Amino acid sequence: MTIDSVIRRIGEIGIIPVIRAANVEEASRAVEAICQGGIPIVEITMTVPNAPVVICDVVRRYGSQVLVGAGTVLSSEQAKLCIGAGAQFLVSPGLSPAVISFAHTSDTLAIAGVLTPTELMNAQTSGARLIKIFPCGNVGGPKYLKSLKAPFPDAALIPTGGVNISNAADFILAGAFALGVGADLIDAAALRDGNVSRITQAASELVQTVQAARKQGPLPT
Repeated sequence: MTIDSVIRRIGEIGIIPVIRAANVEEASRAVEAICQGGIPIVEITMTVPNAPVVICDVVRRYGSQVLVGAGTVLSSEQAKLCIGAGAQFLVSPGLSPAVISFAHTSDTLAIAGVLTPTELMNAQTSGARLIKIFPCGNVGGPKYLKSLKAPFPDAALIPTGGVNISNAADFILAGAFALGVGADLIDAAALRDGNVSRITQAASELVQTVQAARKQGPLPT
């Protein structure tokens, strides 16, 4: 997929589930549960043991049915590993021009992490087209995102950190391009216990919430 098609797909789905699992088996169960809940996209973080192996396995098992990304990508070396494993997009918690540059030379989308207006401007200057606002929930949540959208109305922002079913609609109405959702969607206890139906149900509810909010459209800044 091209960078444009990956951006378009993320925008259509509107949710990026962030998988931080204890092992390969738990990560695989999380992917299956999320997909069954109607979200055909996953971000496997580099904090998962043997993350490139997990990425490769998910790509092999699901092919074009699931958009597979790599998260917590901190360096160009990690970016190379993830892209080599089949990752179709990269996500960083902060701004790494080296990751963005390497990804672009590999025709791969790199989503930069920022928090402040200055960091957002630097991310745009570095060529980032989608920008993760992290940790958004800790600095005002939807209100903070709405404040950022005022001077940056055309920025495609993905709030992450503290995003859950109770505030997902507010984030969409504040102008979010998509939502990054981690522990509030992928319950660690449910993964350990094999109760993946809880994750599937949460994913389904989140999809419905995002779709309903999008019908209302973003609130004016």
